[in-house]
Amino acid sequence: MAKRANGEGSITIRKDGTYHGRVYVTTTSGIRKRVSVYGKTRDEVRHKITELQAQENQGIPVPDTNMNLEDYLTYWLATVVKVHRRPKTYQGYESVARVHLVPGLGRKKIRTLRAAEVRTWLARVASECQCCKHGWDKERPEPQCCATGECCKALLSRRMVQSIHAVLRNALQNAVREELIVRNVAQLVQVPTPSYDTGKGLSVADARLLIRESAEDRLHALYVLALVLGMRRGELLGLRWDAVDLDRETLIVERALQRVSGELRLVKPKTLASVRTVPLPPVVVKALTEHRERQAQERAAAGIEWKEHGLIFTSRIGTPLEPDNLRRSWHPLSLPPGAGDQVSRPAALRRVAPARPRRASPRGSADRRPQRHRGDHEGLRARVAGRTAEGAQEARGHPLVRALAYRLA
Repeated sequence: MAKRANGEGSITIRKDGTYHGRVYVTTTSGIRKRVSVYGKTRDEVRHKITELQAQENQGIPVPDTNMNLEDYLTYWLATVVKVHRRPKTYQGYESVARVHLVPGLGRKKIRTLRAAEVRTWLARVASECQCCKHGWDKERPEPQCCATGECCKALLSRRMVQSIHAVLRNALQNAVREELIVRNVAQLVQVPTPSYDTGKGLSVADARLLIRESAEDRLHALYVLALVLGMRRGELLGLRWDAVDLDRETLIVERALQRVSGELRLVKPKTLASVRTVPLPPVVVKALTEHRERQAQERAAAGIEWKEHGLIFTSRIGTPLEPDNLRRSWHPLSLPPGAGDQVSRPAALRRVAPARPRRASPRGSADRRPQRHRGDHEGLRARVAGRTAEGAQEARGHPLVRALAYRLA
């Protein structure tokens, strides 16, 4: 048998009958290193050596580290997610990693993790009762379900399973970019897509009723802004007086209030497009003017207990409003029976059902889906940049404002 040339690799048989192959390749650290592969047959090992040599010929380095998933997630969260993503995003990713990924796959090596392992684990997570897993019922003074032998089947939602898969996929994709692994096995795994109920939104009649019912509420102006401008909850609670120009009838959305790691923070809005200048229709100008007078009265009544933050919507002593408290304060304003469940959450205020079809669908039927105000006012905001007077003038003629015309009297 002819002698093997340098670089072709070698294959030897081990004492247990398996085969051991070795070949020199370039690693991600830039040095040539002799790596080992193993298999039950000589052909299997030869195939693995050939794959390594093919990567070498294509200029693809071989990862020379093989940390487990727990160590990599700790590194990724601290140096990538926490630095480059929003605080709320980091909080969500960290929670998914700590509660689900680390206990389930934390000991797996990222280089040898296989798609079949991820698929099997995700299927198990989706079918596992969370009450049994975390012992929630055992912690109760009087067990009610799983601890008594009757499983309550508290399964994770499809949306949560999708989130777990997404965090794992994003983490492994970063490992691919850093040349720690060759491919992202999580991308090869499909998870069921969540199904959502169709948001009915509010009709113009419901919007009119809400404004009338909330006229005496201290957060009346907040509901008007949500209805007419379609602002998010965090954007409303993070709105400051210095961002509002009632004389020029404009408003700048540039921050949002969120609870992150146990404290309230003013952060950048959700997307770059969310930083925007918005024209204020007269109904909004009037509501903000009245709200400023009401806040001045609350400031005088609070006296030295008032804590000034410059926010438009605050507690009765000037502190930022807890986002969850807004939902609780919203319930007493729920519309009467017959208005539907679409107004059970403040987020529903961002949707108003159009009074007439927006466009014809390809099949010829009218598209009557609820529309969010961001799209509804997109043209107005595009025209307000640099021409606020013109934008405010157009805002006066907006269909929603005309529908609420009784407030302009």
